[in-house]
Amino acid sequence: MRDYGFVSYASRDDFFDRSRAAWNPGKTQFWLDQGVDLVIDRREGYHLWDVDGRKLIDVHLNGGTYSLGHRHPELVAAMNEAMTHYDVGNHHFPSIARTALAERLLATCDGTMGKVVFAAGGGEAIDIALKTARHATQRRKIVSIRNAFHGHTGLAVNAGNPRFSRLFLVDEPSQFPQVDFNDLAAMESALRGGDVAAVLLETVPATYGFVMPEPGYLAGVKDLCERYGTVYIADEVQTGLMRTGEMWGIYKAGVSPDILVTSKGTAGGLYPLGAVIVADKVAGWLDEDGFGHISTFGGAELGCIVAMKVLEITGRPQTRATVASIAARLERGLADIRSDHPDFFVGIRQNGLVIGLEFDHPTGAQLVMRALYENGVWAIFSTLDTRVLQFKPGLLMSPELVDDLLERLHRAVGQARAAARATSGRAA
Repeated sequence: MRDYGFVSYASRDDFFDRSRAAWNPGKTQFWLDQGVDLVIDRREGYHLWDVDGRKLIDVHLNGGTYSLGHRHPELVAAMNEAMTHYDVGNHHFPSIARTALAERLLATCDGTMGKVVFAAGGGEAIDIALKTARHATQRRKIVSIRNAFHGHTGLAVNAGNPRFSRLFLVDEPSQFPQVDFNDLAAMESALRGGDVAAVLLETVPATYGFVMPEPGYLAGVKDLCERYGTVYIADEVQTGLMRTGEMWGIYKAGVSPDILVTSKGTAGGLYPLGAVIVADKVAGWLDEDGFGHISTFGGAELGCIVAMKVLEITGRPQTRATVASIAARLERGLADIRSDHPDFFVGIRQNGLVIGLEFDHPTGAQLVMRALYENGVWAIFSTLDTRVLQFKPGLLMSPELVDDLLERLHRAVGQARAAARATSGRAA
């Protein structure tokens, strides 16, 4: 029996039965079928403990939500202090906390941004960005890339893989055309008609397997947007907040977007919060009708207080230096592991701590994920390319933890390689 005070379970199997019955049967069963029976209990720093006390290194981080670690003590302290004075606030009125966070977010940008609109999460933030672009251009079409992922809300889901929009009969391919990533000719063909409101791009497409933009690609897209009067929206939900070694990955690429979207790690995993940072030239709806987008919990004041501390920690010089050190250490270690298994571990896609590991097997990342789980590491495969493992170390990991992680990965890759060869009928 496991008693949490607010609920008790007779056993792990009892919990899974109840999860299938009351929550999400498809997702619950999927992980069990993958050999991942994880039920997260305690969490701290870059570690998770399951309900049986098993400890795992977390390099999934819920898509970067916990880049600073689970329950970072400075963030917990900021939240606790905020709760002595604030609650979520009232979304209709000017807010000290929201305004202060907006000013700090604008200060992280390159001087071209002028306004911030808040959301309760990433999908809503993408919807706000798309509506902002449509208002500014008075056009409807949104161009994104094939196999993109931008969230599951009304407009955002249309800009991603059709798997999710078709499920709910909300797919509108005529208004949401998609092109291949790294194909400037295809992008120009999509924009040439002068009827596209926005190009929506993840700086590095995460769910597609961290495909890296070719040199000049993102700048080329921005040039095309300028030429055809189209708004450039940078989805920085998974690449922002120093994960590439810069506060925003798009600036590392030398591009100034018209709109920048952040979420996930914005409030350090303690409060749901998304933000849309908008250039003044496309922010006209905020003057025309400030009630154009209403979100009761968008920019909740408790989240804003924590987010200001996130920006402060993330922007520290020592944080930047730590990220660079971790990235270099991982680059060396991953290359060594790959050299030991070159026929299976075939690619390393890395931009700072945005990393995808590519394997020569149709479900290689799922095999490695399972082996990592058995070796005390939680990482996740790329939903839209199961050859690629999403590998997301935290910004503040110690050198000792990085080395421990690499040792566990080395073992797991060897085990997954053996499993892959066994299932294909070839000798390992």
